[in-house]
Amino acid sequence: MKAVALTRYLPIDDPGSLFDTELSPPENPGEHDLLIRVEAVSVNPVDTKIRAPKPQEEPVPRVLGYDAAGTVEAVGNRVTLFQPGDKVYYAGDITRPGSNAEYQLVDERIVGRKPETLDFAQAAALPLTAITAWELLFTRMPYRFEQGWRSQHLLIIGAAGGVGSIAIQLARLAGFTVIATASRPQTVEWVKSLGAHHVINHRQPLAAQLKALDIEHVQAVINLADTDAYWSVIGDIIAPEGHVGLIVEPRTPLHIGDPYKAKCIGIHWEFMFARPRFRTADMIEQHHLLNRAAELVDAGKLRTTLREILGPINAANLREAHRCLETGSVIGKLVLAGWP
Repeated sequence: MKAVALTRYLPIDDPGSLFDTELSPPENPGEHDLLIRVEAVSVNPVDTKIRAPKPQEEPVPRVLGYDAAGTVEAVGNRVTLFQPGDKVYYAGDITRPGSNAEYQLVDERIVGRKPETLDFAQAAALPLTAITAWELLFTRMPYRFEQGWRSQHLLIIGAAGGVGSIAIQLARLAGFTVIATASRPQTVEWVKSLGAHHVINHRQPLAAQLKALDIEHVQAVINLADTDAYWSVIGDIIAPEGHVGLIVEPRTPLHIGDPYKAKCIGIHWEFMFARPRFRTADMIEQHHLLNRAAELVDAGKLRTTLREILGPINAANLREAHRCLETGSVIGKLVLAGWP
């Protein structure tokens, strides 16, 4: 089968950082595995972080890719959720070969049915970010999607990226007053189009901008950008008994004493690969939430965050996607669809 892989961890401008290859199709599916024919993939910061230069070599080609949509080709002997021919979307498992290959084995419990109103490329933009945003807001943080949070202000730092683009929509549907950060005209327009009530500039002091909106404190913050850079200011603007959600590992130890201790602030980490990585008892919740997201999409309440299709799935296009992501300026999601 065709695949894009690596054996060395190199800068993205090196052609050897990701290369086209032919690999044997996956064999020995697990009891709950689906064999999926990959039709489209999306690229995320996790891909660039795994591929980042380091003095390590792989004895066999390693396939990355943690966002995909495709068709079920075969199923394991204990699969009950899907059958061959089903169209699906999923983010996969960081401990297994990724989706940058024509065929992939994925546990059915972390796969959802593809939204019927989206094509494969549009669907491939959604899984990782939908899981991350949903788990952060409605699993790790103490909010529930159905309850309504109209008296609550939610600040989303780094709102124009993939996770932020979904988080804005989900938070708006859940009833939050959503304050998004963006610094460029294009990103300001993007987050407004997704439903943000207010937009402030994360390159300027946040507290002053919130006060200009007559908002003294916010009840919740999700920081999807630089954890270290915003830690102190979040401590100042978060309301007592508020909650902070994080996805980016800090570069230095975080001080979690005052004001966080004094205000009894809840600190919540989200890593969407935790459930499949550790095969948690509730791993099937990713199947359920992807199906719920598909229902919202098909009902016209949630939209894909696809911004650009870079072409078919090959090494040159994947290197370009990685290069774009490493600039830190990508809006929404980049997708590759089909095989050369």
